[in-house]
Amino acid sequence: MHDLRKKVFESNKTISRKARSRQQSGQGSPASSRAGSRAPSLQPSDDEHSSDTDWDDGLTVSVANSEYSDDTPPASRSEALHNHIVDLLDQKRSSVQDREVKLAAYAHMLRHHPNAAVDEINQQINDLIPLFLKAARGFITSLETVNAIKALTVTILSTELETAYGRVYPTLKGICQDLDDESVKVAAIRAMSVATMCGGGGTAEAEELMEFLLDIVETDGHVIEAGDSGPVVAAALDAWGFVASNIDDLEEESTRALEAFSEQLNSTDVDVQVAAGSNIALLLEAARVYEDETGEAWNMRYDQDQLLSQLAALTKESSKSISKKDRRHLHTSFNSVITSLQHGKGPGYSTARRLATNPHTGGNKTDFRADFQEYGYREKLRIQNITILIDTWSLSARVRMLKSVLGSGLANHYTDNQVVKGLLSGAHAEYTQSSAQKKNRGDKSSEGGKRPSRGKGGF
Repeated sequence: MHDLRKKVFESNKTISRKARSRQQSGQGSPASSRAGSRAPSLQPSDDEHSSDTDWDDGLTVSVANSEYSDDTPPASRSEALHNHIVDLLDQKRSSVQDREVKLAAYAHMLRHHPNAAVDEINQQINDLIPLFLKAARGFITSLETVNAIKALTVTILSTELETAYGRVYPTLKGICQDLDDESVKVAAIRAMSVATMCGGGGTAEAEELMEFLLDIVETDGHVIEAGDSGPVVAAALDAWGFVASNIDDLEEESTRALEAFSEQLNSTDVDVQVAAGSNIALLLEAARVYEDETGEAWNMRYDQDQLLSQLAALTKESSKSISKKDRRHLHTSFNSVITSLQHGKGPGYSTARRLATNPHTGGNKTDFRADFQEYGYREKLRIQNITILIDTWSLSARVRMLKSVLGSGLANHYTDNQVVKGLLSGAHAEYTQSSAQKKNRGDKSSEGGKRPSRGKGGF
């Protein structure tokens, strides 16, 4: 089994079955696609910052924060995480409520301090993985199961464990199919995608997971006994986009996937519709990039005019049953998708025009040229003094998944976790000045110093 994560770091894409067969046969004939189906789903926008409420309850946060804070010395945080691990491994006389809190506190700390004691986690991994799986399979309470899956997910994302996929995937899939609780299914779906992409899964494993996720989408969750569950189908859509963002050729399943996502546009759930639109944009972006790089067009069957009409209707949705916030989210999201399809741009691109030069910076009227330029990309991920430009739908899908797993801990993982940094490699980053630098600049400016410019760079 090839490590898919290594391929992500090296080239940002992996090679699909069809692409491999093309390389072996020397032929470029596209494979036929399976027929489409139908579905509903959910997904957050890229410019929304995930909170920790999806991962922590108030009790867990208060327990964890009583032991450490961002000002706590690294050695103390390492000691705190060591204590969490010791507590987790000591199952004697622990109640289910104790285990719920211990699992959540461990995950909370690892999400916010990924470098606290990774070496120790690696040393204890052969005990931790079975413990998480046992707690997840036991299903004594749904909260213990969810917390165990989340602890497992963030552990995989925080370590270099290349054998995680084979050890956890079968159990996670069984939990997703067999247990009735909606929150358990959502956590399991996310964990499967992270285990596949970051735990040693290969291209074949990624494609197998994508087919399973499409089954969930096409059947509105009925295939895993979660019929008409928005959060479950939403998680499947997000996971599909996350995995698909690392596959170089999605043509084989493109027609089936596009039909399934198009059906999601008819959902009554705003988040479901937005998720579907984002995956449609990701698919068509992949087709566009593939054609630009190879000169070959995908054999993807769909009615472009009908799709654009369907998308345009969502930019004008005015149903009173939808809150004002959701309507605004719906309109913004689908305007972005339409712009992407019509102009070949990534998410959040604004075609609105502004003056390219500033008439207020000096010079006379004859020097001023009334040139205009588009505002361009507006979606960004801000991490300390770094601003990452989200200019592709594949990058957007990765950011969405990382936010859903790490919440506000994403910033620390980006700076301290090579797995996360690798998933975001290739993104354009802009460095901004800190408050101290700005103050220092102001002092120098008052002395006649020049104003420094912002630096730019790419990862």
